[in-house]
Amino acid sequence: MKALVTIVLETFFSDTAKLSDLSIYIQKALDLAGEGNDIVLTGKAPVWLYLAVAHALHGKAKKLSYRSPVTGDVVIFDHNPY
Repeated sequence: MKALVTIVLETFFSDTAKLSDLSIYIQKALDLAGEGNDIVLTGKAPVWLYLAVAHALHGKAKKLSYRSPVTGDVVIFDHNPY
């Protein structure tokens, strides 16, 4: 059975995310995500970081969602055939 993994992007950096550290952030997300899990991305982070991590998780995650206090969960993609 696959897990629900929540990745809090604001924990990847202190103060300000740096584009020069993008490969580090992506690797952290991939390490946390595992293979074939349902993933939720959340936390205060720049849009470019969300987009890059979402792109990196495509093909790794079964389902990817974005969570915020305003929108709740928003499904980015869902590759579950059921």
